[in-house]
Amino acid sequence: MAEAPAPPAAPEIPPPPVLPPASLWRSELRRLLEVIALVGLVVTQPLLDVLGRSPDFFLFHRAGRGDILLLVALIAVAPTVPFALLGTLSRLAGRAARAAVHTLVVGLLLAALAVQVGRHTTPLRGVPLLLAAGLAGAAGAAAHRRWRGPRRVLRVAAVGPPVFVGLFLFASPASAVVLPRGHAGAAGVAGAGVHPPVVMIVLDELPLVSLLGPDGRIDADRYPHFAELARGSTWYRNATGVSGWTPYALPAMLTGRYPAKPLAPHYSQYPDNLFTALGGLYEIRAEESITRLCPPSRCEQPVSPEQGLGVLLRESGKLLRQVTAPVDGRIDPEDSYRELTRAEAGLDAAEPVPADPKFRWDTLDDNQPARFTSFLAGLRPSSRPTLHFLHLLMPHSPWAYLPSGAHYAAPEDLPNDGAGWVDLARQRHLAQLGYTDRLIGEVLRTLRATGLYDRALILVTADHGVSFTRDWQGRGMDAISHAAGQVAWVPMFVKEPGQRAGRVDDRNWEHVDLLPTIADETHMRIPWRMEGRSARQPPRRQTDKRFYDRPGEPVIFPGGVPSRPAWPAPSPLVGTRVGDRPSGGTAKVANLDAFRAVDPAHGELPALVWGTLPASVPDGTMLAVAVNGTIGAVVPVVPRDEGGRRFAALLPDDRLFTAGANRLDVYQVGADGALRRLTLS
Repeated sequence: MAEAPAPPAAPEIPPPPVLPPASLWRSELRRLLEVIALVGLVVTQPLLDVLGRSPDFFLFHRAGRGDILLLVALIAVAPTVPFALLGTLSRLAGRAARAAVHTLVVGLLLAALAVQVGRHTTPLRGVPLLLAAGLAGAAGAAAHRRWRGPRRVLRVAAVGPPVFVGLFLFASPASAVVLPRGHAGAAGVAGAGVHPPVVMIVLDELPLVSLLGPDGRIDADRYPHFAELARGSTWYRNATGVSGWTPYALPAMLTGRYPAKPLAPHYSQYPDNLFTALGGLYEIRAEESITRLCPPSRCEQPVSPEQGLGVLLRESGKLLRQVTAPVDGRIDPEDSYRELTRAEAGLDAAEPVPADPKFRWDTLDDNQPARFTSFLAGLRPSSRPTLHFLHLLMPHSPWAYLPSGAHYAAPEDLPNDGAGWVDLARQRHLAQLGYTDRLIGEVLRTLRATGLYDRALILVTADHGVSFTRDWQGRGMDAISHAAGQVAWVPMFVKEPGQRAGRVDDRNWEHVDLLPTIADETHMRIPWRMEGRSARQPPRRQTDKRFYDRPGEPVIFPGGVPSRPAWPAPSPLVGTRVGDRPSGGTAKVANLDAFRAVDPAHGELPALVWGTLPASVPDGTMLAVAVNGTIGAVVPVVPRDEGGRRFAALLPDDRLFTAGANRLDVYQVGADGALRRLTLS
């Protein structure tokens, strides 16, 4: 029997060609260039764009040139490193794994880029935007793998990060902080007459209407010290700032010129300003916050604990999360600025404890803002004419103080707009304004105690306001268009030397009028052209106001004294005692543990309560929040926010709290006003 023929041998599969070392390096370099291009578009460009337009970010944190350059280098290089390491490790698993990992990285980065593009070009937000971006990333990754064209485009785009760094360093407004250049400012010329001491306080984010009572006057019950200031000074009731953004508003105030270009609020960009004008004759004691208009030749630059590379990296990371988020948000570095307290800055008390039991400096002095403490310590008579200048970020957000000065914790992502939330934001603002009123009282007391009050020219104002109109909260262009009375109009008090009686002046005051007024009151001639008008001159004829959301692009709107908006009145339940009530339903309070051990003497109180409720509780349901049996707030249930919260309540009266364990109760308010206690967890 013949043997069956042997089956044919299977063809041998040739092993994959081994790339020579030079080809391998070229292949890896091409992939690295593609990643560099995408990371530059996703991280480097948007972050440097925000920071480049926000020189105040670096000024507030007192960042030196070396720290800024190192931060920029890290932003340009560091995000690429994890992807490069991942590619190197995937090479160990073979060429196929390396190619797959690179395609995955490209897809993810394209999806992240699609989130940013989609947020600016489509109405999609949240999960729908993420899904659309994921599909776009997958399609982009497939095109990248199949065709050479997209790969070549990305390799060319790898020049992006160096270009973005160059634009930041040489063309952005922040470049003036890194590479200051410009001439020395001109000094004013002293004229005949007395050169009085000048005390100037610029508050921040304070609408005039927040100070007003129903009668249109300063609410003396809530703000006794602002009312005291008004009784002894000239109140320019029709005063407006010139911009809703401090880096534009404050230079206009101190130069007498409207914002013309998006320049850094830095002495190299505004060499001619109040400090240089008075500096030839006056001693300058300046406490600036997010500007540096006083040149080193005139002022010492304070050292802040909130500085250094670590702080810059931390805050830049927060900004990056906002830039890349799939939801709308106002990306404004100024939202994160917070005055350090005296304790945080390690400062000693500037003053002995005043004999005023209503303001408990004896227990809350650690909460005094450090910049205010230093300013207060400098309010002393001098043999030379002296300018005492303070720009204080109060009552600017983040809102964290009760009128007593006690501090409370709050989530950083708590919404400020929308049903219920905008009312909470306004309540927190007004509470912090109550604390600001206490600080003004301390200034007035110190000025009288040192003898400066009668002799000095005293100016108290704010650079801009802020809107608390629902759907238009903030101070951007939308808020200006719909609530100009809250954004533009600010308090403006001028007490002339020797002035005893208060008066009201309703002329059309704009903040470019500040420097001309100071020049006339101090008998100094300013050696540059100003666009403002001194209060000693006849009022300007036009009644319209100029306001700048962008430099060089004025928005014109009618003038006139604003009236306080019809804000909701407090619930009559606030302040009432609560006895036994039937229970039913549940609520989860996020900071319930904070009520178990309260120590008011340390100046920290759980005065903000927030949490969630079952979905069965409809939006609009009213909740009453009580501490130790007394209702402190009544708030509505609102749609769940991104943090899962459905309610939040501010308890501004710190007399509700006692030392030790405190009882917190939340009640559902029925349509008939009946209260039903909720079980808390």
